[in-house]
Amino acid sequence: MTVFRGPPGRPSALVSWWRRRPPLGFAAKVSIAIALGLSFVVTWTTLAPTSSSQQISTERTYFAADVADPPPGALPAPRNATARAAHRKPRPASPRARKKHRSPPRSRRPNATPSPDAAAALKSNLTDPEQANKPEPEWEWEDEQEPELSVPEDDADATSKAPKEEEDDKAPALEWADESSELDAEEEEDPEAAKGKASKKKRKLPPLFSPAAHYHWKLCGAKSGHHYTPCVDFDGDGSQRHHQRSCPRSPVTCLVSLPKEYKLPAPWPERKEKVWYGNVGHPRLSSYAKDHSWLNRTGEHLVFPPEESEFKGGAQHYIDTIDEMAPDLDWGKNIRIALDIGCKSAGFGVALLEKDVITLSLGLTNDQTDLAQVALERGIPATIGSLGSRRLPFPSGSFDIIHCRECNIPWHSNGGKLLIEMNRILRPGGYFVISSRHGDLESEEGISASMAAVCWNVIAYNSDDVSELGVKIFQRPASNDEYDLRAKKDPPFCKEEQNKATAWYTPIKHCLHKAPAGIEERGSEWPEEWPKRLETFPDWLGDLQTRVSADHSHWKAVVEKSYLDGLGINWTNIRNVLDMKAVYGGFAAALSSEKVWVMNVVPVHAPDTLPVIFERGLIGVYHDWCEPFSTYPRSYDLLHADHLFSRLKNRCKEPASILVEMDRILRPGGWAIIREKLEILDPLEAILKSLHWEIVMTFRKDKEGIMSVKKTTWRP
Repeated sequence: MTVFRGPPGRPSALVSWWRRRPPLGFAAKVSIAIALGLSFVVTWTTLAPTSSSQQISTERTYFAADVADPPPGALPAPRNATARAAHRKPRPASPRARKKHRSPPRSRRPNATPSPDAAAALKSNLTDPEQANKPEPEWEWEDEQEPELSVPEDDADATSKAPKEEEDDKAPALEWADESSELDAEEEEDPEAAKGKASKKKRKLPPLFSPAAHYHWKLCGAKSGHHYTPCVDFDGDGSQRHHQRSCPRSPVTCLVSLPKEYKLPAPWPERKEKVWYGNVGHPRLSSYAKDHSWLNRTGEHLVFPPEESEFKGGAQHYIDTIDEMAPDLDWGKNIRIALDIGCKSAGFGVALLEKDVITLSLGLTNDQTDLAQVALERGIPATIGSLGSRRLPFPSGSFDIIHCRECNIPWHSNGGKLLIEMNRILRPGGYFVISSRHGDLESEEGISASMAAVCWNVIAYNSDDVSELGVKIFQRPASNDEYDLRAKKDPPFCKEEQNKATAWYTPIKHCLHKAPAGIEERGSEWPEEWPKRLETFPDWLGDLQTRVSADHSHWKAVVEKSYLDGLGINWTNIRNVLDMKAVYGGFAAALSSEKVWVMNVVPVHAPDTLPVIFERGLIGVYHDWCEPFSTYPRSYDLLHADHLFSRLKNRCKEPASILVEMDRILRPGGWAIIREKLEILDPLEAILKSLHWEIVMTFRKDKEGIMSVKKTTWRP
């Protein structure tokens, strides 16, 4: 196409015409503007994305819409599928949820202060523990490489007394936790997953505790007062109990009061025979003591006379009777871990202590006499639980023997569900001892039928004239052969997708899990005799044998070179110990020669290593530290928290409530050992000082630190 331009230097005919055109009127100008605006609207509507897709794009920018599953744990099977579901890829957001999250939050400050205003401000941003079973988007966080802390060489000066807080440069050569062994347990190497993580852009979360937070503590207003147990007592009314674990919706940020007459317990074993009544006393306990000779209130003490017992003829005679009925039990060697259901005087567990058997007394929530609290005050292992529709917080095949004396539990009711739960937590080939005084015939027939349904064999029965008890000993089959021979397969075998390892808030199903069959499966063989099983790592561990062995050697060095001498702790007053984040039980194993017992807690969001702990002859439970622990106030003499807070990943709605819970379950004069990253340890120190805990010793190295603190009797 040719364009006529005219002679150079002169305007073209078109330009000349444009210059000669009459000027546009106002109406014409308005019409042109409207036409341009309409064309712009039509073009934008055609090319722009819909509002719905725009909202989804915004949500994926600020929320982890493609969060992968947490790194695989040390064991192949997770123990809580519902707990892990909260960390899996969330479902597509509903239109209502998209509308709610149209604009991203401007900040995500953690609610570290227990003030009501700050707690309300964070409800929409952080996960509510009550909604843990519902998949929801999580914030991505930036993985940080933790430094590998080498174990210092043995130093003769390391046994000196703990220096003052301001003398950090003269601190003893503390043994440091080698995080590599723990990280191996929590994060198996997966090249593909690692490659995916490296390619994904991640956002770094704000600090777990806000350094600008201020803390104003107040006492809890519950009627139960200094006995307040949040997940057991009705809110504000300690005269009634929940039938099952039921925690408050909002985190507990108030402090439990102390008894006016509280006194430090006597050292072990003196505390086994008598405790201060003022520490545990209440009207129901006082009334109960008047009717039982084995529990006497003498002046300021509750006394447990050695010659008296809840067992007529004595607890030792009762155990001797069981020995005669089943000589193969071999207490303290073949039988190491026992569960005593329905805590009374804990006489069964006390008598077995001399035989190297560790007995965990299960205090039921419907026991308003709080005898489990008395057992803990005496220094006897105990916990609170309920036998209802949910599983107990123990792994499958945990206990060598389960004992139930006059506990009046209807094992045969509701299709025998409670007996099915006992079958789950009892080791294959393990024993179940039940005794009763004058049971009704109908109940005994029902229990016998339920026992036959789960194929438990009666290996001995005896009616003892001295104790006036009828004692029956059952044994769980060690293989599936007897189950296959059942004429009526009721209860049936569980489906493969019904994991027997899940235990946290998991309902009891009317089905039996098959016994382990292969040699590579845990429970297919009975563990080594005690104490060999503490340091014998079975073949079913596979590649984990090296890790468990290294963990054992490491914690043995840490406890011997640092904890027993370098932290200023008076271990003669330590009996009840709680390891708040146990991995393989190395810390508890290192203290096995001391006069203490350790409750190992495996957090529900961590890899399932609790079966390894039980296999070694130690005890423990599953727990979510976003909720209060199932125990009474002032239960423990020492708390051990090794990188507990840095592993929370901002799961809890109110992280400071964990410190409040530590204050509740630790007795005055008790100790806490906290190992953490400095970015967490420094604000932790400020919170503990606001609680008036005494900072006895701190030690820092690179980005890690350790703190030894002591709880005082301060109350707001």
